Amino acid sequence: MRIVVHDYAGHPFPTSLSRALAARGHEVVHAFASALQCPRGELQCRPGDAPSLSFQEIPMDPDYVRYKYSFVRRRNMEVRYGHACADFIREWKPEAVLSGNTPTETQDPITRATVDVGGRFYYWLQDFYSLAVEKLAKDKIPLVGPLVGKWYRHLDSQQFKRSSRIVTITEDFTPILANEFGIPSEQIEVMPNWAAIEEIPTREKGNQWAVKHGLHNRFVFLYTGTIGMKHNPAMLLELAKRYQNDPDVRIVITSEGIGAEWLKKEAAAAKLDKLLIFPYQPYDQLPDIMATGDVLVGLLEKDAGVFSVPSKTLSYLCAGRPLLLAVPPENLCSRFTLENGAGLTVAPGDTDGFLAAAENLRSSPALRESLAKNARDYAERTFPIDQTAKNFERILAS
Repeated sequence: MRIVVHDYAGHPFPTSLSRALAARGHEVVHAFASALQCPRGELQCRPGDAPSLSFQEIPMDPDYVRYKYSFVRRRNMEVRYGHACADFIREWKPEAVLSGNTPTETQDPITRATVDVGGRFYYWLQDFYSLAVEKLAKDKIPLVGPLVGKWYRHLDSQQFKRSSRIVTITEDFTPILANEFGIPSEQIEVMPNWAAIEEIPTREKGNQWAVKHGLHNRFVFLYTGTIGMKHNPAMLLELAKRYQNDPDVRIVITSEGIGAEWLKKEAAAAKLDKLLIFPYQPYDQLPDIMATGDVLVGLLEKDAGVFSVPSKTLSYLCAGRPLLLAVPPENLCSRFTLENGAGLTVAPGDTDGFLAAAENLRSSPALRESLAKNARDYAERTFPIDQTAKNFERILAS
């Protein structure tokens, strides 16, 4: 098959799928947006990749990062990007397009272009973007907000109907698709997200990255990845305050954007010199970075509910480190962390519970060791790409 895997954000785990599908004999183009400010995978061919694999960077306005939080300007840039991606699809004429992590108005021309060239479109549903916009619009612009929400809901509904299948990351999305959009269950395939475990081996704490930054002999609470509207950076600030007087503890963050900038400002004002914030690091350093952490931290706000499953949490599992999560209890990452004994979780906004869980992990080496082993064992059982690629191959042929 001629397949386009379009992952707007350029995350690591979809690239592993593209590589695996190409290795299985398909001609695969992995398409992604340029100029985004988020963690990225290795978005280029490397030695050992199948010759039928290629990467296509779709141009995004270079001012996108600057205007990311300006709704109108961001929307216009995303729409233009969607048409640029659609132009590529019309030129390359794939048999199947799998597209995920993509804003609603960006996705629309992509679905249309796929159908226009006689291809099959598969909506890779990572999040209900239209429902999130609907809620935000109602809160921010009460008079016209409901109309904005209806427009985005309409677009999503039309895209779902154009899809040969809707590939969702959790069964929790099935009733939402049925109740909110009228999508029958037979049109839905559930494929949980994974992490590219083949690219995240376990490493020793005293690795090159840790030594370089003087963290090999410190106890590290580590957060890596996006800190955006669905997260609560204040929890990380409170964690830094809790351990400010402990010379052996560091709170380490690798991130960029609005949340990271807020933390820098607040940490400077409070003179929190144990809170260290680094920009996004090269992808090939990710195993060392996560191995530097004694505890890996994840955050998700209450409003995200079941609508978001942070990919960073899945990568954390591969690292063989215990997790500390402040996420909604109904969220999938909370459930699999507890069910597999991979970490401790508290509800979003439960600062006291979060700090108590952090201290529990800080003071209990045996607990950390047990949770870390469970985390890696779960990843090794669940994430190898071969079976995942076979399942996607079956779906894309339908």
